[in-house]
Amino acid sequence: MSPRKFITQGEGLPQWSMPISHAVVAGNTCYISGQVSVDVSGEYVPGSAREEAERSFANFFAAVKAAGFSNDEIVFVDIAFIDLADLNEVNALFAELFPEGKRPARTIYQAAALPFNSKIKVMGTAVKDE
Repeated sequence: MSPRKFITQGEGLPQWSMPISHAVVAGNTCYISGQVSVDVSGEYVPGSAREEAERSFANFFAAVKAAGFSNDEIVFVDIAFIDLADLNEVNALFAELFPEGKRPARTIYQAAALPFNSKIKVMGTAVKDE
């Protein structure tokens, strides 16, 4: 197994003030940390559930790319919501981002709170074929 790779910066990735990696690669698997609606400076950008989800997924995809993986290698997505009433808006975006036949497994849940008081947080896993 190759050494672990810790992704702390990359094109389009927010500059975190928190002591975490955006993603960690272990072998052929990439674990992507929770991404919320922040810009590249790490500042929270509020918006509708869809707008926040779009920015959260943009950060998620930037972490996947910085780790050397492609969006087609995403196998699992976990989405936390402050309000599950936003699910339909985010489902519509999810269907646009992941075409039929290439949709990863997914969990959704409502959280009591999210970083920056954001509405959505996206995290997941990507795997390269061996």
